[in-house]
Amino acid sequence: MSETNKKFSPIAVELEKDKKYKWCTCSHSNVQPFCDGSHKAENATPPLIFEAEEDKRAHLCTCKLTKNPPYCDGTHKL
Repeated sequence: MSETNKKFSPIAVELEKDKKYKWCTCSHSNVQPFCDGSHKAENATPPLIFEAEEDKRAHLCTCKLTKNPPYCDGTHKL
């Protein structure tokens, strides 16, 4: 796997049913894949707020090119 692909590999997280999450859309956050508010200082895109429909382990995208945000769809491998 190339260094670029490793950099943007998805991050596995445990999501809790009915909990709201803020997925980073700008790549500036230091707590990827979640937002830490860094977009404000960078004048970048705000986070995507989503709610887990069930307790589950999910792989969240870090390349920000997924067609199914916030979930990884393998785009980083292209």
